[in-house]
Amino acid sequence: MSVFTSYDAALPKGPTALLPGFCRKLGLGAQIVVKTEIWGPTGHIYDRVAAGMLDLALERGDLDPTAGAVEASSGAFALSLAICAARRGVRLHLCVPDTITPARGRLLTGLGAQLHLIPAALGRPGAEKAALSLAQEKSAYFVNYLENDDNPEVHRRTTGPELLSCVPDLDILVCGVASGGTVSGTAEYIKAWTNGVEVVAVEPYESQVLTGGFAGRHGIAGLGLPFVPGNYNPYIVDRVLPVKTGDAAAAADTVFFTDGLPCSVAGGAALAEAAELA
Repeated sequence: MSVFTSYDAALPKGPTALLPGFCRKLGLGAQIVVKTEIWGPTGHIYDRVAAGMLDLALERGDLDPTAGAVEASSGAFALSLAICAARRGVRLHLCVPDTITPARGRLLTGLGAQLHLIPAALGRPGAEKAALSLAQEKSAYFVNYLENDDNPEVHRRTTGPELLSCVPDLDILVCGVASGGTVSGTAEYIKAWTNGVEVVAVEPYESQVLTGGFAGRHGIAGLGLPFVPGNYNPYIVDRVLPVKTGDAAAAADTVFFTDGLPCSVAGGAALAEAAELA
């Protein structure tokens, strides 16, 4: 067994796996293959995105580690970004709502991030405006993961090729939508190298903004922003399907008991729709 130079180097590249127990239990007539992006320090696909976006910016020279990076987020991406920035020696500034919980604030600052509180009433536009102003003031790099093409570019370089190499006869790609980078970058790569693959985007039934509906409260953490993110490419998506929070949670529970796969509710949302299609 090898000794890796770092934990990052030891991480598997999102291996794919069949779900025989899940498919058998539901009596499905098609195979479901899942890509397991759960191996990073937070267990979220944003571990890959944050690392990739920082590395691309460093390679181009857009990011000076001393001047640092700025982002408007306090959620899953902020946590992944703080971990990746710390490992790369990059100073990180986060514009976060003033309603951030003390526990989350301590976690982010413990990882070395400097927090800048923004009135929550200003919403995402206010946080972005503050982040842009801060980046200009400090000559820092504004990551802007919801609108920066480096987000889908990470998936064009990694998720798409990895998935297609494992499943060259893929029929349907089912993907949940949060920042829009995963579905856009992965689908753009796959459609560039194959013919006939259908791309299905998944959003919460209670908040169908991708299809022009109203934003609503839902229980699928990590999925379904209350607006359409700039990185979402609607032209690469063939269908948008809604999934109810309860169905997403049930699918996540089921696949754990049938196949031993730890699955978030957001992952369960994609899995529930894949089961419907199968």
